[in-house]
Amino acid sequence: MSEIEGTVLGHRDGHGFVRRDDNEPDIYLSPQEMRAVLHRDRVRVRVVRYDRKGRPEGRVLEIVERRKTPIIGRLLHENGIWLVAPEDRRYGQDILIPKNATANATVGQVVALELTETPSMYSQPVGRITEVLGEIDDPGMEIEIAVRKYEVPHRFSSETLAQAAALPDRLRAADKRHRIDLTDVPLVTIDGEDARDFDDAVYCEPLKRGRGKSAFDGWRLIVAIADVSHYVKPGEPLDEDAYERATSVYFPRRVIPMLPEKLSNGLCSLNPDEERLCMVCDMLVGAQGEIEAYQFYPAVMRSHARFTYTEVAAILGNTRGAEAQRRKDLVPHLLHLHEVYRALLKHRGTRGAVDFETTETQIVCDDNGRIEKIVPRVRNEAHRLIEESMLAANVCAADFIQRHKHPALYRVHEGPTPEKRVVLQNYLRTLGVGLSISDDPTPGELQAIAQATKDRVDAAQIHSMLLRSMQQAIYTATNSGHFGLAYEAYAHFTSPIRRYPDLLVHRVIKALLHAKRYHLAGGVMEDLPPAKPARKGGKVMHKPPLDMHEAELWEAAGNHCSANERRADEASRDVEAWLKCRFMRDHLGEEYSGTVSAVTSFGVFVTLDDLYVEGLVHITELGGEYFRFDEARQELRGERSGLRYSVGSRVRVQVSRVDLDGRKIDFRMVREGDTDQLLARGRKPATSAAQALKEVQAKDRKAKAARAKVAAGRAVTAGKSVRDRAKSAGRVRKTP
Repeated sequence: MSEIEGTVLGHRDGHGFVRRDDNEPDIYLSPQEMRAVLHRDRVRVRVVRYDRKGRPEGRVLEIVERRKTPIIGRLLHENGIWLVAPEDRRYGQDILIPKNATANATVGQVVALELTETPSMYSQPVGRITEVLGEIDDPGMEIEIAVRKYEVPHRFSSETLAQAAALPDRLRAADKRHRIDLTDVPLVTIDGEDARDFDDAVYCEPLKRGRGKSAFDGWRLIVAIADVSHYVKPGEPLDEDAYERATSVYFPRRVIPMLPEKLSNGLCSLNPDEERLCMVCDMLVGAQGEIEAYQFYPAVMRSHARFTYTEVAAILGNTRGAEAQRRKDLVPHLLHLHEVYRALLKHRGTRGAVDFETTETQIVCDDNGRIEKIVPRVRNEAHRLIEESMLAANVCAADFIQRHKHPALYRVHEGPTPEKRVVLQNYLRTLGVGLSISDDPTPGELQAIAQATKDRVDAAQIHSMLLRSMQQAIYTATNSGHFGLAYEAYAHFTSPIRRYPDLLVHRVIKALLHAKRYHLAGGVMEDLPPAKPARKGGKVMHKPPLDMHEAELWEAAGNHCSANERRADEASRDVEAWLKCRFMRDHLGEEYSGTVSAVTSFGVFVTLDDLYVEGLVHITELGGEYFRFDEARQELRGERSGLRYSVGSRVRVQVSRVDLDGRKIDFRMVREGDTDQLLARGRKPATSAAQALKEVQAKDRKAKAARAKVAAGRAVTAGKSVRDRAKSAGRVRKTP
């Protein structure tokens, strides 16, 4: 069979997979094959067989490339041998450490090591410790582990730091040339209480102009975004480090920024009452929320206030309250922003964009970096106001680039795959939902189902399935629209401080404003071709020649940014999981009410009501009967009792086990009193069904008691017969 190259993905149970370069289905590697390779090695394999489901199994022919990044783990000393147990269980093997290569680390400490001898079929890997991170319970250790485990760049190069230090502390006259002066426009920033970098500011005013058919009645909405591209130039150290990171990574109590602090919190942060450079999207929004016109231009601005979401929501809720009186000069502008937001929201509904209300949580840590509490993050009108304003600017950026036929990175979100579509169709059919999705679903169909089922008791279950049916959003040079937002073209323009794709979009827009073309290779700008431009909708349409190499570079940049975005998410989730496990160790044995958040063939995941922590109730903990997984209904059903567990079921559980290294929390189902009557979907069972269930359980208890009594009698009889035989053989001595 043909030879295939790919990357090894280890599994904590000892086996692994090869993720193929051609994006075909992964190839399974047995534990025996995994002995000679490590997680994230690049290998060449050959498919040797297929299992009953047609899945390929491979044999490693050659290790093409070994990962050279440090491995993080805890130092152990067992039977006179030093070894490191990798923190990432996907490595599958402990690593031997020679006595003279421990770098004075002590037992139990977290260390980083590099391999000196690679594994083989008959020998373990050998390494030497290169860095001692500290004790496992040190504050912030979970973050130190995560950034190394997921290879998140967390140190800027000396060249980058030197370049950042050489930047001026404030704007110079030369920086303001060829820019629109907006310092008198009362732009404001609206962010969270803990935000440190402010990359967007907004302003709105009502606008009426013209008469008759050409009359316009709506708003002028200005979205000003920090002009990072003025300071971060292609090919310079700042740019190289920013591209390597591609995104800022957010942890509880710590942020690993894409740019040095002098830029992210200083020159590029739209701090109040300080002049800053910005790129502006200036829009005219009609009464129905449609964007009638827009223009981009570089400007100089001054933020007139730094608002928080909570503060703006309070002002919008009570324009005569204390918060409103304190900011009375800016209250009219906030009201105009709220008006344009309502119009944009109306247009969102007209487009049929998907809008699910989900509960996000925020971890509140104490001074030692441990969880103090987990609270729901409530989205108010201020959150939605800023969200809609940013969406409007982003869609204008994509439209501007697309009209000029310039390559760039789009934010693409495709609809359900055929496999997920079929699963969702079957699921909705089994629930008896009056609506379903077509073979070529639109966002409006999913939104219609969400709206129609929002008052059902199983609404959370249905909305969760709708959400899971959609694919993950990515960055790509090939525009295929944004399914969830129902946009034909969408790009990220509004956060260049923390996202590299936004920085690239800024560079492209700047080039187009100067009638130039931005080349990704080297960041070179050249004049647009002199060919006569076509006109469409009153806007210039340039048609530059297609450069295949340039297209490949943009596609590679999109893949890089998408991969680093996923890496940042994984690292953040890993830290949160560690903190939650550490938090739940203090709650072992305690009971909580919760909701089933996911159902699998091996058990159910439950999210606790008060703590917002998720754990697994393994199928063996559901009761002494066989539970069958119904994929169509996404539920587990007991064959004897008919007891069902599906997303949205209300249950009561006990915290039974916490695995800090594996980031796993296990629950045990509690059945006392009325909890035996819990059925799927959180509905109260009918009296007859509950009574029948009680009778079945009572009979089951009686039968068990009878079997136990018979077994005990047999044991006594068997004991007597043994003693009698022993006496007759003279092997039993009488007691005096």
